[in-house]
Amino acid sequence: MKKTGLDATDIRILSAVQQHGQLSKTRLAELVNLSSTPCWARLDRLKAAGYIRGYHAELALERIIDFTEVVVTVSLGSHRKAAFDRFENHIHKLDEVTDCIATGGGMDYVLKTVTPSLAAFQRLMEEMLSADLAIERYMTYIATRQVKRSQPNLARLTAKSE
Repeated sequence: MKKTGLDATDIRILSAVQQHGQLSKTRLAELVNLSSTPCWARLDRLKAAGYIRGYHAELALERIIDFTEVVVTVSLGSHRKAAFDRFENHIHKLDEVTDCIATGGGMDYVLKTVTPSLAAFQRLMEEMLSADLAIERYMTYIATRQVKRSQPNLARLTAKSE
């Protein structure tokens, strides 16, 4: 089910950018099988429409520094909008929290944190608990190794299901 009016060429452009990052006009056109000028015009249109949030490099952090990655599930004691807003606003300020998703079901949030050590993680949690964020309970899961990290396959995700 498509949410937007993107056509197959737009999807190919977005898939190429997702997989390869910033590309030259010529290389992108080759990858999507379109001539350079219309390809670049489409890319500009997709950027202007907000389909591309930015470009970044995926660093091999484990080769740069020792770190501790912890997944944390959080349940709030209050389910009022103000409590969710206060929690989310606070999370946005924490560099150590690299991912945060709101969930339905038993827990309200799942966070991924990256800190220099387990002691630094513990300080982070103590700060969060003392910040009046209505945290009722939390569970921690120490990551031991990365098994898979990827982006969704856009072409497959947008293909019509039969």
